[in-house]
Order: sequence, then structure tokens, then C-alpha cells
Amino acid sequence: MRILAVDPGERFLGLAISDPTGTIAGPLTVLRHQSREADAEAIARLAAEHQAERIVVGQATDVHGQPTTLQARRAANLAAALRAASGLPVVLWDETGSTQKALAAWKAMGTARRRQRRPDAVAATVILQSYLDAGAPLGES
Repeated sequence: MRILAVDPGERFLGLAISDPTGTIAGPLTVLRHQSREADAEAIARLAAEHQAERIVVGQATDVHGQPTTLQARRAANLAAALRAASGLPVVLWDETGSTQKALAAWKAMGTARRRQRRPDAVAATVILQSYLDAGAPLGES
């Protein structure tokens, strides 16, 4: 089962996709934020194009699993819009530290600084791989 993940940011949305077996995550693309509805439609189109059966949206949470910031509430709102636009199950998944992990991975691989400007798709990959490693629970959909 292919799963699409979204790392929602203020200006950009990073997207990642799993392999057909739902085992390995890889970066897909970065979209520029427009509006919640336009973003949801664009992501739903990509999910259909890549035959995703589920969407995971990264959401920052505290140690108790509760949304922590305005950005976390925006992620929940995007998840609701994605459910409506795609008709697919949408799961909110803890994304705390995903951008930092993505940047650390790039640094360890020796990725050029100029390519680090848009870590969003790699951060989405970190979120998705975490979700896959946890057994891809359906959770809240």
C-alpha cells in the first residue's frame, strides 16, 4: 500500500511517498502554500496520481501527544481538508524534529548547502518513515 506524507509549513508543503509495499519512504516534491483548499486539492491529485491509499500529515505535539502550536492546529485543519478533497483516510502523525533530522541527514551525506534551502520533502520523508516503522497505524482518520 502506498502512503503519501505531508510536512505542512507556513510557506511550503513537503511531500513524500512510500514504495508500493509501504516499507520505505522517499521524497516526492515541495509545493508552495496557496490556501488550505488549494493545497488539499493539489495533494489529493498527487495522491491519486501515485495511487496512495492513505495520507499522513505531520503535526507537532507535546510529550503527551497534544497539538502544541498554531502550526499544529493548521495541520489538523489541512488533514480535514484532505479527507474531504481525497476521500482517503488521513492520519495526523507527530512530526516534532523532522526538519532538524532532515537537515542532519543532509549534512551527514555531505549535501551542498544550496540544496538545503528546501528540506521540506526530506522532512516529509522522515515523518513518513517514522510512521511506517511504527507499523503504519490507521489511528485517527
